[in-house]
Amino acid sequence: MSKISSLGFPYFFLMALFFLPVCCRLHAQEANKYKETVDFVNPLIGTFGEGNCYPGAVAPFGMIQISPDTEDNLWETASGYDYGDSSIIAFSLTHFSGTGIPDLGDIRFMPQVGKPWFVQGPKNNPDSGYRARFSHKDEMASAGYYSVKLSDNHVRVECTAGDRAGMLRFTFPATDSAIISIDMSKNLRWNTIWSNIRVINDSTICGYHMVNGWARERYVYFTAVFSKPFLDFGVMNDGKLMTYNTYRFRSAKESAGKNLQFFARYSTQTDEQIVVKVAISAISSESAASNLNSEIIGLGFGQVLKSTREKWNAELNKVSVEGTSEEKETYYTALYHAFLTPMLYQDADMTYRGLDNNFRKAVGFTNYAVFSLWDTYRATHPLFCLLQPARNADMINSMLAHYDQSADHLLPVWSLSSNETWCMIGYHAVPVIVDAYMKGIKGFDAQRAYEAIKTTAMNADYDNVKTYSILGWVPFDKENESVSKTLEYGFDDFCVAQMAKSLGKTEDYNYFTHRSKAYKNLFDTTTMLMRGRDSKGHWREPFHSHEYIQGGDFTEGTSWQYTWYVPHDVKGLIDLYGGPKPFTQKLDSLFTFNDNSSDNVSDIQGRLGEYWHGNEPSHHIIYLYDFAGQPWKTQQYVHTIIKTQYGNKPNSLSGNDDCGQMSSWYIFNAMGFYPVCPGSNYYAIGSPVLKSITLHLADQKDFKITAANLNDENIYIQSVKLNGREWNKPYFHYDELKNGGELSFVMGPKPNKKWGQNVDFSELDQK
Repeated sequence: MSKISSLGFPYFFLMALFFLPVCCRLHAQEANKYKETVDFVNPLIGTFGEGNCYPGAVAPFGMIQISPDTEDNLWETASGYDYGDSSIIAFSLTHFSGTGIPDLGDIRFMPQVGKPWFVQGPKNNPDSGYRARFSHKDEMASAGYYSVKLSDNHVRVECTAGDRAGMLRFTFPATDSAIISIDMSKNLRWNTIWSNIRVINDSTICGYHMVNGWARERYVYFTAVFSKPFLDFGVMNDGKLMTYNTYRFRSAKESAGKNLQFFARYSTQTDEQIVVKVAISAISSESAASNLNSEIIGLGFGQVLKSTREKWNAELNKVSVEGTSEEKETYYTALYHAFLTPMLYQDADMTYRGLDNNFRKAVGFTNYAVFSLWDTYRATHPLFCLLQPARNADMINSMLAHYDQSADHLLPVWSLSSNETWCMIGYHAVPVIVDAYMKGIKGFDAQRAYEAIKTTAMNADYDNVKTYSILGWVPFDKENESVSKTLEYGFDDFCVAQMAKSLGKTEDYNYFTHRSKAYKNLFDTTTMLMRGRDSKGHWREPFHSHEYIQGGDFTEGTSWQYTWYVPHDVKGLIDLYGGPKPFTQKLDSLFTFNDNSSDNVSDIQGRLGEYWHGNEPSHHIIYLYDFAGQPWKTQQYVHTIIKTQYGNKPNSLSGNDDCGQMSSWYIFNAMGFYPVCPGSNYYAIGSPVLKSITLHLADQKDFKITAANLNDENIYIQSVKLNGREWNKPYFHYDELKNGGELSFVMGPKPNKKWGQNVDFSELDQK
């Protein structure tokens, strides 16, 4: 333990941080003083177990997310927080929103009173570490703000955040042993492989840790400025206090290793507040300090919170919802979830760490990271085309930068920070790019983008794409998850074909259109399901259509979910069944299957028969009824799923949110339509669940959706008008929406089986 009187400060631009004023006092109840749309956001929705969201402070698409962690190394709490837990490990600076693998949770802050602990302690014995108990009655969360009073040490913790920098405010009791500790050795799953802590002066520290986890080489640098000088401090390395001695010089102000902690000690009066301003960077602690200096220098806690809430208001007000408080809270929290990821991934000076680990400047675009594309291409990025077109273009430019820096010249698959995790399947950056291009989104080079999507789709080394292109399917004796990969490659190839056609590349259009029909090669007419084939053309034997085997022929699903994964050629799939009637009969049986033989799939929640809403391959399935002459079944299932799988409670999300995809599904379906086939520019019509929603599009254009007579019984469409015209098609095109207008539903208690029978399949892949 070292007493500080005066410490040197080598970074000139950090000098100003030492003189930051103490933030103005803002009690938890003051967080709701700005009464606008943002007040309908409840970050605690989806924080129970499999919901996998985090309740902490974050700005829209923010790089820093300051949030409590209640558990680590569990799929159920991959975002760090489970509403069912009763103790908090710490408050860390980075978080995912609903992924299937725990990671992030970097740089853990924790207030303590008395003897400092340097281990977290287990959930069943919080007293053996710095973990602390809490009660939900002492907890509050809103957009940009989180607050909790820890039961064991009576310290209130409040968090708010800007884009790259945020604040933690600790309100201590009267004590001579108030502690603020930082643990560098842990994150939500993986141990640190190296870290550094340096004490700059009596109120500023900096450092970094490098984690080998889901992302194999991930750096998080930070700089933290405390509003009150330390009474004393310590740097711990492997449980030992770093001290200066005359035998061999060891700095008491800096250490490096795998197991580092820092603590600052204070003497506090009753309800005395100590604020920590902190920023992060992937480049250096000096860059983190620059981020801090550029974002929140001279600002108090309340000022940062007010600014972030104004940012959230601006984003959330892109949609106006009329409804009950419960309906608004459900909708706006879903929109909040959709606007958390991808995350900003560049410093204030536009520098970011590239895929090749070189430091780069984002010239002409803003760089983003964390692309869970297997999930988000389905509804989240199509939502961005409507509500975040400029950001979506920046995200595409970020993907193109990834492609440029990739040794294999591949677009991202599941990218995390400056790493490719190779998680999940397909090449689903393709539909994101093509969907934006087909909708006329500006801000990226279409020719460069086409080169990237074609090169990615033609990479012979990627998961047996070469074999797939020769045989017309991925053989199970050459590649695992072969059926799912065949079907998903086919959809991606359809998207390549659409962009090729638009750009006048006829040869490419014909080639990729042919590849997109590969699903037909895996359709088994004896079972009327998709089934694996080996490289000689033999069917998988034995074939258990309801069985999920990890590493088998299907990705997080069974043949019963994946058989319907032909969103780009619904007519072709219906024809394989011999027409709409046998097709819908088979589809009906998906929802009535009642065996629980697939209970070993922990990732799957929200079951209706063998329809698994908790996982993305099912998300388009109910809309297939639209194209087989039974749109009233789509309408029924929309309401059933939303009523049972969504709401405004902590356990309202079925399955993890998957970086906003589960929430984006709700956002579209609440409006009454869904992008079944991104890249094709049509939306299938479902059934609205809110009486009035208005989308505020770019260029001050509004598209309004109304639902007359809607209530819990009146869930079926009686008639539709689109931009003043009677509309009898169960779909409409983006061109009907992009310039504003109105979609008007009249609802009733029984299906109007005459409505929605006008289907022209030749329209579905047209602009």
